[in-house]
Amino acid sequence: MTNTTKPLAAPAHVSAIAPYQAGKPIEELAREFGLDPAGIVKLASNENPLGMPQSARAAMLAAAESLARYPDPNGFDLKAALAKRYDVPMNWITLGNGSNDILEIAALALLEPGASAVYAQHSFAVYRLATQARGARHIVVPAQDYGHDLDAMFEAIADDTRLLFIANPNNPTGTFVPGDKVAAFLERVHAAHGDRVTVVLDEAYNEYLDPEHRFDSTALVRRYPNLIVSRTFSKAYGLAGLRVGFAVAQPALTDLLNRVRQPFNVNTLAQAAAVAALGDAAYLEQAYASNKAGKAQLCAAFDQLKLRYVPSYGNFVLVHVGDAPRINLALLKRGVIVRPVAGDGLPEWLRVSIGLPQENARFIDALTAILSE
Repeated sequence: MTNTTKPLAAPAHVSAIAPYQAGKPIEELAREFGLDPAGIVKLASNENPLGMPQSARAAMLAAAESLARYPDPNGFDLKAALAKRYDVPMNWITLGNGSNDILEIAALALLEPGASAVYAQHSFAVYRLATQARGARHIVVPAQDYGHDLDAMFEAIADDTRLLFIANPNNPTGTFVPGDKVAAFLERVHAAHGDRVTVVLDEAYNEYLDPEHRFDSTALVRRYPNLIVSRTFSKAYGLAGLRVGFAVAQPALTDLLNRVRQPFNVNTLAQAAAVAALGDAAYLEQAYASNKAGKAQLCAAFDQLKLRYVPSYGNFVLVHVGDAPRINLALLKRGVIVRPVAGDGLPEWLRVSIGLPQENARFIDALTAILSE
């Protein structure tokens, strides 16, 4: 019988997308190499090794009583808590299914075929994916010292540019742009292009910054109507599995985002847990302190091993190992999962999430043994 099946009539820009590759799950590695899942260390996905806050766990369990009902589509309690924390009106806040959702919503609202987005080389993969999914043009600006070259990004803005992404701190490289440079860049963009070009300031790792590097990005939102600040509860707040993110922007942009946001995109448990986590200052300080100590532990080991690494402002470190595929495989066989970043244009590097002291030690011991072979 002749096969008359016709190919799917998908848009070319969608068919060309290379799907996002998440960090290898513990269970998958255990099956692949016959390992005990309890003995596997995962340092691949920039998760909080402390686990979710007990305050969030209690709030989530209490909220489970109402799971037969749809979530609050407007997330009133969470928006109210965020509005109070950041001193902005509630209608300046958009909720997302993780900050990944916020980035996708921004692209959906502002990009289309014939438009372009600007983002940096070696920056978060979702900028590329969200741009590609809308059929928009990519303007990828070469990195400067593995971070954002804001001057070059400004010059790269074209007549069709509608969206510009800045990851600060940047994933996967860990670099950071100081607040005064971000403010000066926003002023240049707004002065030259008005509200035609929207800037997304992606601050997923903001809570890991040392106090001297922190700046009030919501003050910039008050000044610039073309700015969206994106944050997440997946990192320092320890709620990666619940998927909660949010954006702060002036009402005209927020209105656009909410026009394309899926209803009920943040579930009941996630909303309740996020409200509790937002108020848990002790947990957040513990997460910051644990990460700072773990970062020092990893960097000291890299110095000892004479490995080059990028100074990180997040909860991970990008380290140059040379034959990254071989070393990654050897780590996997020893039950240690880290993140290869060849897909980000860094084929000789590995990104290592910061874990608990004993998890970091497992990785350091394994890497030391592999390099000595």
